Order: sequence, then structure tokens, then C-alpha cells
Amino acid sequence: QVQVVESGGGLVQAGGSLRLSCAASGSILSINDMGWYRQAPGKQRELVATITSGGSTNYADSVKGRFTISRDNAKNTVYLQMNSLKPEDTAVYYCNARLRRSPGFRTYDYWGQGTQVTVSS
Repeated sequence: QVQVVESGGGLVQAGGSLRLSCAASGSILSINDMGWYRQAPGKQRELVATITSGGSTNYADSVKGRFTISRDNAKNTVYLQMNSLKPEDTAVYYCNARLRRSPGFRTYDYWGQGTQVTVSS
């Protein structure tokens, strides 16, 4: 069994900051990529940021320069520091972990339950 649990969402005014955390636990051999995605009402889920086990990052254009993704491999945890938040950042934020449960090349995608981020104008 693998669990992926997010925390840190909430309500913040435009221009404010929030930090999201996500921890993966359970039967994990290793974690490849970890990332954050978001889904606003009536819209499709979209990529926010990803980070490899080696620390390489990728960001959506809409968050570049405002959001920073980082991870602690020893704790199987990924973070998303969100600064200069805008009302259009309002969404449910989901954590993803692509991991191996046993030796070999097969990987599995696990998702957290989501955490609400609301930015008021």
C-alpha cells in the first residue's frame, strides 16, 4: 500500500503566500518524479510543477517566477512554495508521485486526495 497525503492549503488574499507539502509513504522502493497539478472548477486538471529525483524542475508558464517546487528525498516529501498568489490560482491542488514498488522498470502513479487553495481578490 502507498499513501500520498497533501497539506497546507487554505484561504489567502491576492499577493499572499502559501506552502503546500506532500508526503508519500508505504511500500516504496524509490520515487522518480514528484509533482503538483491543479484543477479549477469547470476546467481540466493541469500541471503546475514537477521535480525529478535529481532535482530538475519544470513549471507551467503561468506560475514561473512565483512558485517554487522542492523535495526532500529522505522524507519522500515534495513542497510547493507559492508566492504572489492570484485569484486565478484558486483550485484544488493534487500531488503526484511516480514510484517503484519493487526492483525493475515498472513505475506507478499515485495521487493525493487534493487540497483546496483559494485566493481572494
